[in-house]
Amino acid sequence: MTPVYFSICTTFIFSLMGLTFHRAHLLSALLCLEGMMLSLFFALSLWAIRMGAMNFACIPMLLLAFSACEASTGLALLVATTRTHGSDHLKTLNLLQC
Repeated sequence: MTPVYFSICTTFIFSLMGLTFHRAHLLSALLCLEGMMLSLFFALSLWAIRMGAMNFACIPMLLLAFSACEASTGLALLVATTRTHGSDHLKTLNLLQC
């Protein structure tokens, strides 16, 4: 395993661990999701370059577009949650409330 692939894998794993273990704030969860998407983007980009096929060149750009949509939706939910509940703590969110 080359150092580049090792760093991409560790970035993904650290982001996943941050998402699972440190779920105090919604903003930190969104940042962990963005880290995971960015490491997947780098991995798919390097894979497309290494394969040398132009058919795979659109896949990382499609992932980047979906990642931008996910980030904008997450920030909109963060703003709406902060306005309604007063903070972005995930403990204050209760799905049983109306």
